[in-house]
Amino acid sequence: MIARRTLKTMSLALMIGLGFFAQAKTSHAQQLETLTVAGGCFWCVEADFEKVKGVKEAVSGFAGGTTANPTYKQVTGGNTGHYEAVQITFDPAQVQVETLLSMFFRSVDPTDAGGQFCDRGASYRTAIFATPSQVNAAEAAKAQAQADLGKTVVTPVLQANTFFPADSYHQDYYKQSSVVFTRFGPKSKAKAYKAYRNACGRDATVRALWGSAAPFAGS
Repeated sequence: MIARRTLKTMSLALMIGLGFFAQAKTSHAQQLETLTVAGGCFWCVEADFEKVKGVKEAVSGFAGGTTANPTYKQVTGGNTGHYEAVQITFDPAQVQVETLLSMFFRSVDPTDAGGQFCDRGASYRTAIFATPSQVNAAEAAKAQAQADLGKTVVTPVLQANTFFPADSYHQDYYKQSSVVFTRFGPKSKAKAYKAYRNACGRDATVRALWGSAAPFAGS
C-alpha cells in the first residue's frame, strides 16, 4: 500500500512538473513579437537581422500593398503597391524593438526616396510597418536617425497590415548552396548573394553614410 501511494505521489509530481514545463514553453512562445520593415532587397535585410541575438527568424516577403498573395514578379513590376519587406520575429527579453529599429535605420539609406542602392523603384523603398504599440518607438527612431544624419529621413512609418511571405526560393537565399545562373556566372545562392551585395554597393553606401554606427556593413 505504501509503495503504491509513493508511486502515485511520484506520478502526480511528474505530471505537475511536465505541466509547468509546457506552460513555461507556451508562455515563452507568447512573448515573441514581430517587426516588419522594408529596406530594399529583402535578401539583405533578412541576412542582416538573422545575425542579431534575440532574433528568432526573419522572413522575406511583401507588405504595404493591395494585392493579396502577390508574386515576386508582380511586386517588382510595380503594380501591387507592395514593398519588399522582412518580418522579424524576436524575443523582447533579449533584444528590444527600439534596438532593432535603430539598427534598421543604420543598415539602409533612409534619405533615398527612389529605392535602395542599385535597386530602384517603389518596391525597393524603405518603410517601417508598425503595430500600434510600435508607432512611438518607430517615430522616435526616425527622429533620432534624422538628427544623427543632419538630413531629411524619408522612410515612412506606416500602419502594419498583412504580410505575405515570398516563395521558398527567396527564403534564406544568402546561405543556400543550390546553384543559380547569374551575370557573374553559375554560383551557389550564397556566393551569388555576396556578389550581388558587393556589386550593388549596399555596404559601401551604408558605411559612407553611417560610418562606425552601421551595424551590418561588410556582413
